[in-house]
Amino acid sequence: MENLNAFLERAGAFVWGPPLIILLFGTHLFLTFRLGFIQRHILKGIKLSFSRKSEGEGEISHFGALTTALAATIGTGNIVGVATAVAAGGPGAVLWMWLTGVFGIATKYAEALLSVKYRVIAPDGQVSGGPMYVLERGLNARWLGLIFAFFTAVAAFGIGNMVQANSISQMLHNSFGLPTWGTGAVMTALTAFVILGGIKSIAKFCERLVPLMAVCYVLGCAVILLLNFDKLPGTIALILSSAFSGQAAVGGFLGAGAKEAMRYGIARGLFSNESGLGSAPIVAAAAQTSNPVRQALVSSTGTFWDTVVVCLLTGLVIVSAGDWQSGLKGAALTKSAFSHIPYIGPTVLSLGLLTFVFSTIIGWEYYGEKAAEYLLGARAVKPYRWLWIAAVMVGSVAALPAVWNFADIFNGLMAVPNLISLLLLAPVIAAETKKYIKEI
Repeated sequence: MENLNAFLERAGAFVWGPPLIILLFGTHLFLTFRLGFIQRHILKGIKLSFSRKSEGEGEISHFGALTTALAATIGTGNIVGVATAVAAGGPGAVLWMWLTGVFGIATKYAEALLSVKYRVIAPDGQVSGGPMYVLERGLNARWLGLIFAFFTAVAAFGIGNMVQANSISQMLHNSFGLPTWGTGAVMTALTAFVILGGIKSIAKFCERLVPLMAVCYVLGCAVILLLNFDKLPGTIALILSSAFSGQAAVGGFLGAGAKEAMRYGIARGLFSNESGLGSAPIVAAAAQTSNPVRQALVSSTGTFWDTVVVCLLTGLVIVSAGDWQSGLKGAALTKSAFSHIPYIGPTVLSLGLLTFVFSTIIGWEYYGEKAAEYLLGARAVKPYRWLWIAAVMVGSVAALPAVWNFADIFNGLMAVPNLISLLLLAPVIAAETKKYIKEI
């Protein structure tokens, strides 16, 4: 088992290595310029996202689609992932992570646009969409759609389920002594209550939880930064300077430091906001919208909130605390940084992790469910939901690194067919944008 885990870790490092990072970030840059810097419409997208009225075919509102996508996207990567990037690449990683979010807005916009354009609406009004349908209907490449769906259905159990459930149960056990089986039982029951009702039930739950959890976390971080206000100018200056000079890198000469800041900042930013992976457009396709550009603008705001706002605030808190040079990594570094502010810091961290992680379990179920439906038909949906519920309990009580590493590999592989569709269908994206953008 140890040999298997070691092999899977090496395979995961290869999949998430420089080629995929370059492909993802390169696609962000290409689509940004191909679409005339679509990011300039972000305020329009934010305004549209709060619209709950029905305006065209679909199952859920703009807001429901966005909050469900955010539920799946905002997770441990926004808290622990940021700390991992800072520990490995220095404070400069925060800037590269932020830039990944800025340019990733264009990719999130593009994949949502294609998913709405090529979605399938059944006679009963049920909607199916996502990169698998884009590949089949837009590129006549059903075989690639099947590959994407397989990767998604498998990866969801790791990155979207057991990893998340285990992190919650372990956190509550370490902090409050709660038994992992007890936490698992509660989470399993809550998950069943939400997901068995389908996308409308999931969206309704996410519409309530996501704004609350995001606002509380953002306000908490803002309070911490205000309490550390005297350190803020120096923190910002350090992030900007070390992003290019590498002077803040841990152990290494200047050039290597700048390289590591870029590498880890971009990698963790991509992993956090999921732009280009093809997950979020699956739920974007279910939105009630009169044209694909409207929902694409709304979906693009997900990357803005996830990385440009939440990851940036986490990074500022961690760097301003000064513990990034202590040798601590990941969750330990995050905990140490937030603990510098008594009462507020640990509370913000605990509530943030608890809600972020559980919402990921809910959001990713829909992604995996629709992938299974594409592979095996509608008959696979209910069994998949019950398997998902059972996996929450298993993940809560058991550490299964082999399963997690395997899922991490498939999560990275999801991006490849999705990026192929984005690059080959870029003229379609540009044409649709030009056709509808003036109407919005």
